[in-house]
Amino acid sequence: MTGEINILPLPQLIPANSRPMLLASELLQLTPPLAGLIAPGQSAEAEVLSLKQTDQTFQMLLKVTTDSGQQTTVQVSGNQPLPQGASIAVTQPSPGNLAITVQQALSASIAALTRLDTTQLPVGTLLQGKVMTAQLLPQAPGQPAVYRSLVTLLNTALSGTTLTLDSPQPLRIGSLLSALVQGAQSLSLVPLAARQDQLAVAQQLMTQQGRQGSLDSLISTLQNLTQNTELPDDLRAAINTLLTDLPDINQLSNPKGLAQALQNSGLFLEANLLQGQNPALTPDLKSNLLRLIAQIMPQLPGSPSFDPGAAAALLARTLPGFVRSALGTLGQVGETTQPISFPLPARLLQSLAADGDLEGLLRLAAAAVSRLQSHQLSSLEQTGRTPEGNLQTTWQLEIPMRNLHDIVPLQIKIQHEEKEPPAEQEKREKREQKEQLWRVELAFDLEPLGPLQVQAQLLRGSLSSQLWAERPYTASLIASQLGELRERLRASGLNVSDLDCHQGRPPQGKQTRLDQRWVDETA
Repeated sequence: MTGEINILPLPQLIPANSRPMLLASELLQLTPPLAGLIAPGQSAEAEVLSLKQTDQTFQMLLKVTTDSGQQTTVQVSGNQPLPQGASIAVTQPSPGNLAITVQQALSASIAALTRLDTTQLPVGTLLQGKVMTAQLLPQAPGQPAVYRSLVTLLNTALSGTTLTLDSPQPLRIGSLLSALVQGAQSLSLVPLAARQDQLAVAQQLMTQQGRQGSLDSLISTLQNLTQNTELPDDLRAAINTLLTDLPDINQLSNPKGLAQALQNSGLFLEANLLQGQNPALTPDLKSNLLRLIAQIMPQLPGSPSFDPGAAAALLARTLPGFVRSALGTLGQVGETTQPISFPLPARLLQSLAADGDLEGLLRLAAAAVSRLQSHQLSSLEQTGRTPEGNLQTTWQLEIPMRNLHDIVPLQIKIQHEEKEPPAEQEKREKREQKEQLWRVELAFDLEPLGPLQVQAQLLRGSLSSQLWAERPYTASLIASQLGELRERLRASGLNVSDLDCHQGRPPQGKQTRLDQRWVDETA
């Protein structure tokens, strides 16, 4: 969205009802007066090219076409607005005026949309427009004020058309607004702050992805450093704490262990801090990475000695900017990645921690924090209203998982979508549980199986799942075990509607094969 919105955060914008705005027989004042534009007793066709409100009057630019085919552009003003693009028939009773009949005025007012076709603009569609006029409508005593505005749409297939809106507060003339379609005659304003936050997240995600590096690069380096007897005790303790707190495959195989690993993945560190929780009392991957960085910094050549606790607090607020300013731009190392991708591709920072190089180790640790932040920002980017108007919440994270002597990064994306009931069902929905859809995606590389991805969705107790294996042997092995998996899922109380395995990778983009099936099942 471009431009600014400088309006009060209205809870709703309501398109005016289908009864057109009544206009009396209207005289439009020509500025300047023009004699002989239209012959006495004759009429001409006029098209409204532009509309502008000045105080309580409206200035309009008309293109007048006479019966002889002559075209003239004139400036007029009136007490009622005529929508941009409207076609009217005008006469000229005097050199300074043009007249519109009541029927022609009514026809012009119909040119502004008073309701939306939800088949063309589904619920949840984002409309953007420019406010052209704002009028206080006559009100009965004791009734709330209603302001009527004409808004020119700037996007969708209706770009250029005019929408008539009624709102409880005036919209600032000339401002740009964004609103979500709630129904044929109801819009919900998207406040400027929310749009700015969304744009800020998208912009930060674009730069953040260029700084991140794979977690296994850091973990492998730390495992090798544990044999280095020359490391300071505090740094060695920070490394051991980080490695020890990593969950193993057995822990992730039971519900309580998995829930604990999700909570300690670093995704919720800031939320826990805002709630006053002490990060030292609960293992957290991002917190451990920050403590590691706080122990590395004093050991760098030329770095003054300072309190590690204060350093950790400082780094928690400024990383990765602080590290980038000290060591150079991480985004210059390695290849850039595309935002909002799942799973995040492997991004190895080469030769940064060779021979115990603490400066390289710091780069790897900062890149690991940036990778966790990329997951956090992706979660925010994918949280909000779907095009169908449903509320969608996304949690995207990554957990380094210990499997014997290996560390396997496990990427997880969980989406919860809740269907918003129509207004007429609101009372009934309060008594009944709202329809909820859960989606889960997993991505990991586990030897000797190789890269694997899982997509699953759960709706009304029915499970659908697709598995993808890059290696042909693995795909055949999984396919041969699907029957047993289906029976075990059914034994747990689930109705398995679809369970398949494919060789390769899932299609990229919003409309994958399984995504389309989800849409079909929830339509």
